[in-house]
Amino acid sequence: MNATPPEAFAQRVVAVCGEPGAAWLAALPELVARCLARWRLTVVAAFPPSYNYVLAVRRADGSPAVLKLGLPDPDTGHEAAALRLFDGRGAVRLLAEAPEDRALLLEQAQPGTTLIEREAEDDERATATAAAVMRALYRPATHELPSPLAWAERAFPRLRATFGGGTGPLDAALVVRAEELFPALHHSRPATVVLHADLHHYNILDGGPRGPLAIDPHGRTGDPAYEPAALLRNPLDIATRPDSARILTRRARQLAGELGYDEQRVRAWALVGAVLSACWSVESNGERGWQRAMHVAACFAR
Repeated sequence: MNATPPEAFAQRVVAVCGEPGAAWLAALPELVARCLARWRLTVVAAFPPSYNYVLAVRRADGSPAVLKLGLPDPDTGHEAAALRLFDGRGAVRLLAEAPEDRALLLEQAQPGTTLIEREAEDDERATATAAAVMRALYRPATHELPSPLAWAERAFPRLRATFGGGTGPLDAALVVRAEELFPALHHSRPATVVLHADLHHYNILDGGPRGPLAIDPHGRTGDPAYEPAALLRNPLDIATRPDSARILTRRARQLAGELGYDEQRVRAWALVGAVLSACWSVESNGERGWQRAMHVAACFAR
């Protein structure tokens, strides 16, 4: 098995993780071989890598599965805990894990088409599907998972440290608003639930008889109204659409209605999440990413 990833992926890993990322890339062939042997897997294909190395595999009994190798990133590493809590309800099942290798063996959603395809045809229907997944995932927090607040407590100071106390290319008023909103929303949350925390169109797959299934949870606990934020800043072309503000307003209203959340709270979390996403993009040199995210934040600031 050739475990040499595409150059663009390798550059992204180093940009996000620095030297530990470079070391992880160098060890990747050995890591893949070890996981294949451990779980008696045969490689079927490699998925296009984003921020993890993911292979479609076949188990010894012939059943399909997914081998996922996670990056050495301190902000990740809670996916297995979240999947155990979701227990196959609204999300793919965790089949096995090797924490020492940051390796997960996962159920393969089949046919596995993403919600992005349905969104292109009918955004309202796609939003309803996402809301159904959020309802399936909803459960009170009974497990020690980090809060999204930890992201904000690191991201905003890092942004300001990078730009001498300023906000660099990011709109200062929006950053200040997000800085103020995040703790206020977090501490006034009406409930504390297990959060996927990255539930957008690319992370919801068609599971056939199993229904739509979430993949790639970050695994957090917090305000249930935080969950729609990722969906509200996707897909990647949302900021380029001439009617993006109308689409986002309708989505927020639809999600709040279907989930029974306060619409203004959903909108406020969407603004905060978009600004945090922009901070992360600036930090990892994702120029287009921060521009898209700040456009979404501006839409929800109106």
